[in-house]
Amino acid sequence: MFRIKKLDLYVLANFIGVFSATFFVSLFILVIQFLWRFMDDVLGKGFDTSVMLEFFFYASLSLVPMALPLAILLGSLMTFGNLGERFELTAMKSAGIPLYRIMMPLVAAVVFLAFSSFLFANNIIPHTQAKLWTLLYSMRDKNPEISIPTNVFYTAIPGYNIYVQGEDRKQRLLKDVMIYDFASGFENAVITVAESGRLQFTEDGKFIVLTLYSGESFENLRRQVSGNQPSGNIPFRRESFDEKQISIAFNTNFSVMDASIMQGQYVTKNVAQLGFSMDSLLAVSDSMKLMIHNFVREPFGAETETPDTRQETASLKEQGLLSKSLCSDSLFFHLPRQEMLNLVNSAIFRVNQVRQEIQHSAWAQGDAHYLYRRHGIEWHRKFTLAFACVVFFFIGAPLGAIIRKGGLGMPVVVSVFLFIFYYIIDNTGYKFARDGAWSPAQGMWLSAVVLSAFGAFLTYKAVKDNMTMDFSGIWEDLKKVFKRK
Repeated sequence: MFRIKKLDLYVLANFIGVFSATFFVSLFILVIQFLWRFMDDVLGKGFDTSVMLEFFFYASLSLVPMALPLAILLGSLMTFGNLGERFELTAMKSAGIPLYRIMMPLVAAVVFLAFSSFLFANNIIPHTQAKLWTLLYSMRDKNPEISIPTNVFYTAIPGYNIYVQGEDRKQRLLKDVMIYDFASGFENAVITVAESGRLQFTEDGKFIVLTLYSGESFENLRRQVSGNQPSGNIPFRRESFDEKQISIAFNTNFSVMDASIMQGQYVTKNVAQLGFSMDSLLAVSDSMKLMIHNFVREPFGAETETPDTRQETASLKEQGLLSKSLCSDSLFFHLPRQEMLNLVNSAIFRVNQVRQEIQHSAWAQGDAHYLYRRHGIEWHRKFTLAFACVVFFFIGAPLGAIIRKGGLGMPVVVSVFLFIFYYIIDNTGYKFARDGAWSPAQGMWLSAVVLSAFGAFLTYKAVKDNMTMDFSGIWEDLKKVFKRK
């Protein structure tokens, strides 16, 4: 029976300290990478500190399942690397304790972390994702703060181009202002030039007020040209002013959207909800596929006989104008020319109608199958990220025992390289599954299968005390197979 000993507590204490530090470092790096993706939607819009803290909080929670495998890899690698570098691992083996027995308390801890990761991803991540994406969409819709640079055209205000040559910060004045107003179209632009101006916002924050001093404005009145007036005679209006105010609609207030916009999205569902949605989407996809099949197989205009058509057919057969066996071509060519044209047009209309119905059903079937794949990817992701915790431990622990290097040097380099390798494989499988080349199970479990084989190989080498990564035997076998005769 397995009993907890002082040695187990010592190994656990070493691992927990290193794991805690590496987890927060890994989470910080992933949050920065996430912020980099949405930098244009977040920065430069004057959000309050509370809004940014809320954004970072939800982003951090959503990235916890991704940070856990990286932290476990780095933590186990550094723990066994430190034990090997201090010769404590050698002392344990000299006392008759095998490596797998040294790893047992950490295996139990990692399995607990993997199970906790799954529960977190299944119960907390859906609500976190709904809050995060609702907040992110709200931040995208907010207009940026107005900060007009000098000597360049400022185009952040929709329908306006503003050029400022200088700025007086003490008096808060813009010098040599030029404004191009394209709100009514390029051909009806209004050009305003002023020696100076001041930019302000209304109290409700929904309008910009530009107060201009000592300038002129020019407006093209092309839209007022009548239809019978020559195109070369276009009226215009020129205005000189000492002071003029221009109001521009530009809402700078921030309000969070209703969270209901994220209802039904695959990122906001747990395993049970994803499974139910997948069954519904698969049923919709199958019904659309059956509808397309019926459209293709059914005849264009089923023939129905009436007493008049039967009598006309019998009369034609008696006159020898129609063979005993019914022939649609013979019937068609004995019709008057106008009726032939009407039948051809009717057939073309029917073919176009069926083609449009097939295309519409194919698009609907494709959308349903795409949503089915996205739900399947999210369903498998909740399991693969938890399983990755175990896989990365069986890579980091034996690798640390083999290289026997602790600290933040070699372990960090090896961990980053392995995580990049995992990310590339996982992203490749995800894209294949998303595009329908592979099933969601094949795409999402690709990285787990590849790294499991690598982890099993490293664990075998470490348990057998084979501390050298010697591939000479494999290389010699490959040379024999591919040797040129």
